[in-house]
Amino acid sequence: MSILGPLSVIFDLDGTLVDSEPHYYEAGRRTLAAYGVPDFSWAEHERYVGISTRETIADWRERYGISAPVEELLAVKNRHYLELAATATRAYPQMRAFVELLAAEGVPMAVASGSSPEAIGAVLAGTGLDAHLRTVVSADEVARGKPAPDVFLEAARRLGADPADCVVIEDAAPGAAAAHAAGMRCIAIPYVAAQADAAGFATAGLLLRGGQAEFTARAAYAWLTDPTRHP
Repeated sequence: MSILGPLSVIFDLDGTLVDSEPHYYEAGRRTLAAYGVPDFSWAEHERYVGISTRETIADWRERYGISAPVEELLAVKNRHYLELAATATRAYPQMRAFVELLAAEGVPMAVASGSSPEAIGAVLAGTGLDAHLRTVVSADEVARGKPAPDVFLEAARRLGADPADCVVIEDAAPGAAAAHAAGMRCIAIPYVAAQADAAGFATAGLLLRGGQAEFTARAAYAWLTDPTRHP
């Protein structure tokens, strides 16, 4: 057990640990273009931030009238994404520092993401974050994606942690809502600033409205170690 007691920290991946949303947007744009949906915009992409890839594609099929099966679209989008992710995915410097600080203190950590296992593995390996983040759960491995709590509860189970002892780090309102539903505290760092007032963020223990520009490893660590943070 770490000097912080039974604390465990569970990270979302995309938009939280790494700036991968531009890659997901481009992979989505290429996929939709191939199935007759041109001009998919960044504004349209933003509505899917924090939603699992599978659920995003299910919505695409209904919204854009695509007849191809979900599994086919998943495979196409994942191929495009992995090609992009292999070139360069940037870990946020303060997030990397936070992971390293927690690792030095012996805090158990996990990644719980709506991305595919292949995408998560590629990004963690490419950024070197896999050195500290070895427990990984994809939404593909649970029954329901965020805002359901399944992916976070499974991460806690794999860590051997009580959900009440877990803190989730999230950039999207569905993820913050999922953390609350799992009975976990949450540090929320909105990727889309305009969504900071979304209902899902209301239950976050710490909401950094300025997003990554406002996040620092030391401040987050100070919040974790402040006894008044408990409900």
